[in-house]
Amino acid sequence: MKKRLDKFLGAVLVALMTVMVVAVLWQVFSRYVMQSPSSVTEELARYLLIWIGILGAAYAAGQQEHLAINLLEEKLNKKNQKRLRIGIDVLIIFFCVTVLIIGGGNLVYVNYDLGQSSAALEIPLYIVYMVVPLSGFLITIYKVNEIMNPEKYLV
Repeated sequence: MKKRLDKFLGAVLVALMTVMVVAVLWQVFSRYVMQSPSSVTEELARYLLIWIGILGAAYAAGQQEHLAINLLEEKLNKKNQKRLRIGIDVLIIFFCVTVLIIGGGNLVYVNYDLGQSSAALEIPLYIVYMVVPLSGFLITIYKVNEIMNPEKYLV
């Protein structure tokens, strides 16, 4: 399951990055060559950067590539390293559920309820903020997988 999620999320990130590069290139072309900057591409690039950053963090968490300070882990034996990793994963799951899924879900709901939309693209802002609970859900899936298979993730 993890390999399929990695492949899917990686493809989504590549697609979003491609669209963002094209939008920024068009923005530069329209600003400097046509002397008429496009506000749509500027806003699109901004929202894509948000999605790429937050989904990229979920992908990095799934690859064990997130920022970490491993001073304690190196000094522990394999059994305690496993316990430490599981404890850290439980804390990460707690953070993701409370802050990203519940808090992000509330953010999405408030924006949905208010009916706010973006200025240039005129898309509902709750769609932009939907990445927060989505990312929390993906990180939770990755961390539950690590807890279920801790031997695969030990250094």
